[in-house]
Amino acid sequence: MLLIGRIVTLVILRESDHGFYLQADGGTEVLLPNAEIPPDLEPGDEVRVFISRDSEDRLIATTRLPLVQAGEIKGLKVVDLHPRVGAFLDIGLVKDLLLPFAEQRQRVRVGDTVVVRINIDPKTDRLIATAKLGRYLDKTRPEYAPGQAVSLIALEPTPLGWAFVVEGRHRGLLHSNEIHRTLAPGDEIQGYIRQVKDDYKIDLSLDPPGFSRVTNLSDRILRLLRENGGQLDLGDASSPDQIQATLGVSKKAFKAAIGALYRQQFIKLSPMRIQLLTPSSKSSKIRHS
Repeated sequence: MLLIGRIVTLVILRESDHGFYLQADGGTEVLLPNAEIPPDLEPGDEVRVFISRDSEDRLIATTRLPLVQAGEIKGLKVVDLHPRVGAFLDIGLVKDLLLPFAEQRQRVRVGDTVVVRINIDPKTDRLIATAKLGRYLDKTRPEYAPGQAVSLIALEPTPLGWAFVVEGRHRGLLHSNEIHRTLAPGDEIQGYIRQVKDDYKIDLSLDPPGFSRVTNLSDRILRLLRENGGQLDLGDASSPDQIQATLGVSKKAFKAAIGALYRQQFIKLSPMRIQLLTPSSKSSKIRHS
């Protein structure tokens, strides 16, 4: 049933001792238990819920919305292990999500974050996770333009860098020389398309391309300087991790941006500090002439 594993808005049909029954497509009724009912709801109202099956295989609704829906990919934390069944993942609901041994690429431990796709088990009609993503990622030519911003989920380190899931659909590679921050499986970040190769493989970057990247970052640094009394505890000697934590960019991008500001006499530089030289009333936009 298409409802299972999805967040939907349904109409309250009627009330019972066990809760509200919601009207789904095809005349199907779904129980919203008493414990899940927000205050001031009554028959005829609409309510946003997530649909799954309970331990007795009945359709059940919850107003607690999960971290991920059926058909989507996300990094989820392992919270429990069962020696005969597999691992259980925190999906943001009372009931954890099963990642069976057969759907694991390698054995996981409690506390690990595993990048999985959420499926409906055709045998049980219940939610299930799989870490074997290859069969679900699109193998056709991606229609991405160089420099296009894309959502990324960190998948795993490779000999060449890090593999990512791009826009929940494709696999891409961030080469080692493009990595300027600590990465872990499941990290969700914004990246950019560097190129789509003839073999359809995608090369990624964490920095936007071209001069617009420098000027946009320069504007951000100026705003931060003004918000912090004209001083920022970052400089040419700052570590890449410190720059990433403060600005979310690589040290290379940071140095290009402060270099542009310095040449235009907006700032004074020291190894661990930037100071604003321009009056506070001056426009924060960088001159491009």
